[in-house]
Amino acid sequence: MILTITLNPSVDIAYQLDTFHLDTVNRVENVQKTAGGKGLNVTRVLKQIGEDVVATGFIGGEIGSYVKKQLTRNDIKNSFVEIGNETRNCIAILHDGQQTEILEQGPTIQEHEALNFIEHLEIILNNVDVVAISGSLPKGLASNYYVEIVELCKKYGVAVVLDCSGEALKKVLESQQKPTVIKPNTEELSQLIGKDVTDDTQELKAVLSGQLFQGIEWIVVSLGAKGTFAKHNDKFYRVRIPKINVVNPVGSGDSTVAGIAASLAHALPDVELLKNANVLGMLNAQEEQTGYVNLEHSEVLYSQIEVEEV
Repeated sequence: MILTITLNPSVDIAYQLDTFHLDTVNRVENVQKTAGGKGLNVTRVLKQIGEDVVATGFIGGEIGSYVKKQLTRNDIKNSFVEIGNETRNCIAILHDGQQTEILEQGPTIQEHEALNFIEHLEIILNNVDVVAISGSLPKGLASNYYVEIVELCKKYGVAVVLDCSGEALKKVLESQQKPTVIKPNTEELSQLIGKDVTDDTQELKAVLSGQLFQGIEWIVVSLGAKGTFAKHNDKFYRVRIPKINVVNPVGSGDSTVAGIAASLAHALPDVELLKNANVLGMLNAQEEQTGYVNLEHSEVLYSQIEVEEV
């Protein structure tokens, strides 16, 4: 079983507009409301590809109830920890070929709620093979909270895919217990090491060989339309992807995480893991709906991906 962790979920509201006008009324005919947050995007894709998946995290209030109802309606198992404050809304206004986002910060997690989640996690980890942790930490949690979660997963021998950035990621990298996989992009790598990182192969090999990344089995670096650069133990891979018609790139990174987690759960070889991850990311980008993949196109894309050891 794969467990996804979304500590700051949301209801994602997408407004489709031909043109967005400031300081006046904009009427919307096309509205989509989705149980959101990066980890729930991962969850939906895992469900679509037939994996046994359960979603967990913090949930609260009427908005939180809406999230749980939508997941249950889509036959997605979930086991959240209830909190006293309200789960957030996140708004995306799609207009003129652009996307304007209005993101609520979300609830503040109380100390007893943080402890409740760790206790809850320990109970359900017994039946889990892979944990996928995605997104930012909500207010109230210490910056090393993901460190606690990774340590607990390692205690139970569970593989961990961690997709976060900034101080939360740095704390994990500096800790004794390492996640199995991290999935930064070049911008996030630049933030971590304090200097710009490009997509140059030799530069990436040097950066990922640095002390900060020691002990991490897989580092999968997103290069956008240029594909992926990856390090697995002492091997490096360059992954080139075909050009596709991008409809909505939001959630493509989360779909990639789903592919990584599923591949780990089935102990697939390196090339298959990298191809599966990139296929799902591209499939998501070709759809309007975030966290959705049309598997009819997967075989064609899979055959066009090139994985080269470098």
